[in-house]
Amino acid sequence: MKNLYFVIFALLLISFKNNAQVLSNKEGKYTEADTLRGSLRKERAYDALKYHLQVRVVPKDKFISGSNTITFRTKEKLPVMQVDLFENMKVDSIVRKGKKLNYKRKHNAVFVEFSRPLRKGKKDSIQFYYSGNPVVAERAPWDGGFVWTEDENGNPWIAVAVQGMGASTWYPNKDHQSDEPNEVLSEIEVPTGLTNVSNGRLLGSEKLGDGYTRWKWKVSNPINNYNVVLNIGKYAHFHDQYKDLDLDYYVLEYNLDKAKDQFEQVKPMMECFYEKMGPYPFPEDGFKLVETPYLGMEHQSAVAYGNHYMNGYLGNDLSGTGHGLSWDYIIIHESGHEWYGNSITTKDIADMWVHEGFTSYTEAIFVECEQGKENALEYLKGLRRNISNQSPIIGDYGVNAEGSGDMYAKGANLLNTIRSIYRNDELWWKTLRDYTETFKHKTVTTQHVEDFFNEPIATNLQPVFDQYLRQSAIPEFQLKQEGETISFRWEADVQNFTMPVDVLIDGEEERLIPTENWQKLAGVKDLGSVEVKTEEFYVGVEKSASE
Repeated sequence: MKNLYFVIFALLLISFKNNAQVLSNKEGKYTEADTLRGSLRKERAYDALKYHLQVRVVPKDKFISGSNTITFRTKEKLPVMQVDLFENMKVDSIVRKGKKLNYKRKHNAVFVEFSRPLRKGKKDSIQFYYSGNPVVAERAPWDGGFVWTEDENGNPWIAVAVQGMGASTWYPNKDHQSDEPNEVLSEIEVPTGLTNVSNGRLLGSEKLGDGYTRWKWKVSNPINNYNVVLNIGKYAHFHDQYKDLDLDYYVLEYNLDKAKDQFEQVKPMMECFYEKMGPYPFPEDGFKLVETPYLGMEHQSAVAYGNHYMNGYLGNDLSGTGHGLSWDYIIIHESGHEWYGNSITTKDIADMWVHEGFTSYTEAIFVECEQGKENALEYLKGLRRNISNQSPIIGDYGVNAEGSGDMYAKGANLLNTIRSIYRNDELWWKTLRDYTETFKHKTVTTQHVEDFFNEPIATNLQPVFDQYLRQSAIPEFQLKQEGETISFRWEADVQNFTMPVDVLIDGEEERLIPTENWQKLAGVKDLGSVEVKTEEFYVGVEKSASE
């Protein structure tokens, strides 16, 4: 039995390490399709302003049909416009000002041809009609696509999860993280008796008289394409409030009582996050948890929840410390993404550590609020067992490629290391809140993050970022004793690497500034009296002695 448990938990850890969907790091073996998807080509020289989705979902056929009206503004003269839609989906027609447009397809891209090039700075729109059987996700959320299943009572239960693979699996859009529409109106038609839950505010529902009901939702804030979703089921709804923020919950009817109990965690979570990170970034759209047939995903203002009303990660603690068993991992982690990933979004998927590292750090923030800083440090240190340090956590740019799955736990431990370098918690929390506010509703690069956290302190953090983000290994703090002389240095991949580190010498804390060169540790003769504060600094440690 113990062996079986170990196997199950090991599989959970493997799935956690690959929690970002469709990790597409192909180690340089990229295709034309990867470039079409991942690069900002001349055909993408426009800003998406608004999407108006009108989609009918037919569960028995696993079929969808409808349109997306794409309102945009050109950034350059635009004779041809790239819109993304997976090649298994049919293009029915593309219309501008009542006239059909010609188009060509290549891989998962559609190149829409205008009779005359659109001038720079022009606001315009097209209606893109399409249909088909979208890609089915075999093991969402670790692969992308539609999930078609049934609840315990045999009712259709349908959802999408497309981070990484792309929203163009099921609707036409400019499928690149750098461009977020400012507004999305979703009108989703589902069999009458079922409810559709999408992002933003519910504007109403209408029975169409043909066995279908149209559910109308509106998002009033910038939103990334992969966050735009539908969730269809026999849902019960209940409402709560935190300060002036609406909390809405959609769960399967027979799970209503369990949900009312489990989702009480949301209010202390909000209290903690408001204090440490700043207010919820999308109050106009409200906050929702929606029960889904897969584990979870950070869908903006409609967070997907499938953790079976258990604390931990499917009842387990990914840190192995026990500190993660008193709260629901999916509620805390996926809600943390509202601040980091949804409000602050990276321009290129290669920088996804900014989403996942910061959000994994929100888990430790919640532990600190509930259980104190010491337990939060233990939690973060425990997460290190999920780090392989086999490849960098920044991916390749321009080809839709994420970096290593280490981006979760390694990213969180990098942030904790930077906090320890700050050595000033008041300044650290202020900087984190300022970062959250400064880049609210914006797209960023890793360099934006590095520059922002570098500015408040005298220490140059660039070598630190370079080592942890762009190299596979972590720096190793080396101590050696030769006779009665003890020396120390860093062993790292980054040239001229330097970083402060705190150590205990006979129980007394001291800050050292190691470089790549050996330095003597004055006044210390016993190697065993020196201990690195590894709960605060994510570093390797090597001690050696020679007679």
